[in-house]
Amino acid sequence: MGSGIVVDATSFPVPATVARRQPGPLAAEFIWHAIRQTIVRRRATVDTTAQRRELRQTLAERRRALSPPQRMAAAQGLRRSLELLPEYHTDARVAGYWATDGELPLNLAIPPLATRGQQFLLPIIGKERQLRFAPWQAGDAVEPNRYGIPEPVAPPEWFAPFQLDLVLVPLLAFDRRGHRLGYGGGYYDRSFAFLKEQVRPTEPLLVGIAYDFQELEQIDLEPWDVRLDYIATDHELIDCNPEAHA
Repeated sequence: MGSGIVVDATSFPVPATVARRQPGPLAAEFIWHAIRQTIVRRRATVDTTAQRRELRQTLAERRRALSPPQRMAAAQGLRRSLELLPEYHTDARVAGYWATDGELPLNLAIPPLATRGQQFLLPIIGKERQLRFAPWQAGDAVEPNRYGIPEPVAPPEWFAPFQLDLVLVPLLAFDRRGHRLGYGGGYYDRSFAFLKEQVRPTEPLLVGIAYDFQELEQIDLEPWDVRLDYIATDHELIDCNPEAHA
């Protein structure tokens, strides 16, 4: 799924200091090797970006193609998977998302929280592309944000990411190591970046939510990516830290 973009070496200017020196054979070979490495790095970046864009589009289209009965069956399977996670039954503040664009709905996973006295929260886009989370329950008013995703209207209180206990994270693709392909905005990675400095798993626990078909064999980890602790699909609960939990 590469981009098919070929980078011409002549488009890379040779530094002025190099041009003036008239290098010998060994020096010239060293310079050309350095230019080739630059070409490879730039092309790899272009290819990776193009591949991720194509993959996001393909998976989003497959989600949107699901029928209402398929979505309902997936929601039932997701609830069964989450019930295998002890924190889903006990954590006080559980953040989720309002399903849009074919995302796996949480409509069957949310009601049990209220009956157990747990609080459900929805994300709100804040300053500097950071997320904060506001309590929400059925019947509370919502309005679409800049992306058309419903958010609580004028919530009386909100919480920072580090104040949460459990977070149900939307995604487009995942692998079993807890690597996630998101939507490209970086909101979750930026908001939970503090977890990269902590021994995992810890609070808040990050649980990716996905259809089973969104699993990939491997997703390359970018420097800014925050790894997930679990993946809950419509078929299973995947432990991304089996050694730590053992």
